[in-house]
Amino acid sequence: KEMRESYKFGLYLKSFWSDRTEVEEKGDAIIIEKISRNLSESEHVGAAVILALDGAVDSEGKLDRRRTEVYVPNGFVASETAKYTNLFWGASINPKRHDALERLDWAKENGARLVKWIPSIMQFDPGDESLKPFYERLVNHRIPLLTHAGQERSFTQANDELCDPQRLHLPLKMGVTVIVAHIAATGSNEGERDTDRLARMMNQYTNLFAEISSLTQINRLGYLEEALARPEWQGRLLYSSDFPLINMVLASPYWFPLRLTGSEKRQLASIENPWDRDVRLKQALGVPGKVFQRPHLIFSK
Repeated sequence: KEMRESYKFGLYLKSFWSDRTEVEEKGDAIIIEKISRNLSESEHVGAAVILALDGAVDSEGKLDRRRTEVYVPNGFVASETAKYTNLFWGASINPKRHDALERLDWAKENGARLVKWIPSIMQFDPGDESLKPFYERLVNHRIPLLTHAGQERSFTQANDELCDPQRLHLPLKMGVTVIVAHIAATGSNEGERDTDRLARMMNQYTNLFAEISSLTQINRLGYLEEALARPEWQGRLLYSSDFPLINMVLASPYWFPLRLTGSEKRQLASIENPWDRDVRLKQALGVPGKVFQRPHLIFSK
């Protein structure tokens, strides 16, 4: 209810080229169709991974709808993306579910390219020792874990302590390939920026990566430049879009007046396709080619 009544809901639907009326009339699948169609018009991005999103669970390991703001089931995303050649899918499984391992096996059998978590809104601790069987299964299935770290403000409420990067030592020690979203930008724990806490871990684990989506947004200015400059991130960064937020005013070349000329800003802003605008903006800000190529090397395995 909180998300449905939030101003954010309408903005999110608009960024998907839709609105509440259309989705209620045609169903959620219309969003997947629109993404595929728009992506097919992109010059720079050939395919995308569409992410499911699991919710919080109760004491019995079942979905707790009272504490879950957004729920995007694995079955829905798997079946809808299968209709399009330019879409893959990423599973989302709260590891505290009573049948988490069975859900992970199903995701593997049905072609999931990754597992996506937002612990702060799914309400669990990634460092919980009881999750070891789930991590072992991730390693056996060779499925990467994409997990949010740092501050979370896309939802109406979040427990940011659960997205402290230091809580990821357990899966990393067990050999899980971990990709931390947004280089843990904007959050802090124990008086230290989460980005610094994550950077320190890069020297410890070769199976730890970070992705650069959202780093061109107005609320994260400076983080992209930092990611490209700091030695800890070299060879560990992946391109990602954070779609649909790249299709909102949050991400704009006009937020970089000191790094782009007036003509560059106007040219980039005139690019109609959001995927191409995102890639071209990040290229103009110095993101090297290998960062754009690295996701293919990881997710095509």
